[in-house]
Amino acid sequence: MRSSSAFLAALLWSGTAAAQAPLSAIDWLDEMGTAAVISPGPDAPDTADRISRPDVTVTPLGAQRADSVGLLPSTTTGLPRTLWEASNTAILTRYLERLPERPLPAMRALYYTLLLAEADAPPDSTGAASFLHARLAALRRFGAVEPALALVERAGGSRPGLFDTWLDLALLDGREDRACAALAATPHLSDDPRSRIYCLARAGDWQTAALILHGAEASGAITEPDVTLLALHLEPELIEEIAPPVPPTELTPLRFRLYESIGAPLGTHGLPRAYAMADLRGTAGWKAEIVAAERLAQTGALAATRLFGLYTARKPAASGGVWDRVAAVQALDSALAPGGGAEALAKALPAVWEGARALGLETVMSEIFAERLLAAAPLPDPLAARAAEMVLLSPLYERAREIASPSMRDRFLAGIAEGTPGNADAATRMQSAIAAGFAATTAAPEHQQMIAEGRLGEAILAAAALLDHGAERVAPSSVEVALATLRAAGLEDTARRAALQIVLLGPDQ
Repeated sequence: MRSSSAFLAALLWSGTAAAQAPLSAIDWLDEMGTAAVISPGPDAPDTADRISRPDVTVTPLGAQRADSVGLLPSTTTGLPRTLWEASNTAILTRYLERLPERPLPAMRALYYTLLLAEADAPPDSTGAASFLHARLAALRRFGAVEPALALVERAGGSRPGLFDTWLDLALLDGREDRACAALAATPHLSDDPRSRIYCLARAGDWQTAALILHGAEASGAITEPDVTLLALHLEPELIEEIAPPVPPTELTPLRFRLYESIGAPLGTHGLPRAYAMADLRGTAGWKAEIVAAERLAQTGALAATRLFGLYTARKPAASGGVWDRVAAVQALDSALAPGGGAEALAKALPAVWEGARALGLETVMSEIFAERLLAAAPLPDPLAARAAEMVLLSPLYERAREIASPSMRDRFLAGIAEGTPGNADAATRMQSAIAAGFAATTAAPEHQQMIAEGRLGEAILAAAALLDHGAERVAPSSVEVALATLRAAGLEDTARRAALQIVLLGPDQ
């Protein structure tokens, strides 16, 4: 086996290697379900009008601050551009760093709205774009690579402070051509010679890439395993003589793609969620695609329709695990088709629900099937109960009455769906707390002060944080406080969906 220095020297005279074909990617803009947008509904309570909003201070800017960039305008989110106007960047960043990996689905949708909202930058915003970086990092932890990439590109990724993040996201998404072209045109965008070597190779300038790699290794600017990975990437024929290095503990998007390029792709299952995007680029098998899609759907980073499309792409050739979930979804799909029959539905619906519960995909499956379950009504009582709960967990929750059986614990759930749950119908401490939260006419005192000071976005994050332990571990007292504040902030739909999820997915179900 030759040493790395030896084969790097050989690379300088090896000529041009075969060009690497760009990997395919799915444009997230085709499916805006990636980020669930929340707007105050027409039935929002009067409490939304009782927020005291301070006067807006207008500061002339020579150019748009990167920290204010978003994908969702105020007309879409229902939130004012002054969302962050009086908050401190460091405090907001701490909230974003503490977002749970898998929050309550209603909170997850709210987080996407806040992370992607167009809003004026915090007053201490600087050219370093710290708030934008915090938002991008949160999106990446959720696995929401596509909206994060769109966000950094809108902010202007071709600047030194943003370029490395732009390239990382582009590598995860398999669409690095634009970022690499920018680096080729302006080398000072990144101080990392590994990025320049990779991008030069993608542009076909293998000789220059090899020269830079040789010099970077000699100076110690690049060490193992990157030396070997880049050398094998530049000259694939060396793979016959040099074994791929052991994957390092600290994986980066570039290292991940280099392993892929030398024919030693790494599995994504044990990697951070953002790497699951790699399995949706048409380069992995059907099973790997489904598993990756399920991981991303758990955090709302993948639209329910895309997961359903993968589930129904073809017939499973095996059984057990993921194939049982595929078979169950396909069986329910057939049972809800014309002529499907009640017997087939009675068998398929519980199987789908069981698979969804195992993965935390209850709201995803509910979104997929709610409208068709409503169309199938009336249903026998055992099926009606489950079907009604799935409708309540979907965006169509207000229509659950169309399918519910009178014998269900319907009154309290119907009250939540209408925004008026009564304490007289509450059967548990949690339900009493929910009723109290909806009965409140103002935000909780600790959040009302933030709102009065112009820190509306911070108040919403603080309220959401009280619910971010999921339906099974959130405390009743936290639920009451959070619901009161969310409703006072005009987030009525969020509050109703959160309450329904806590009741239906929590331990008291």
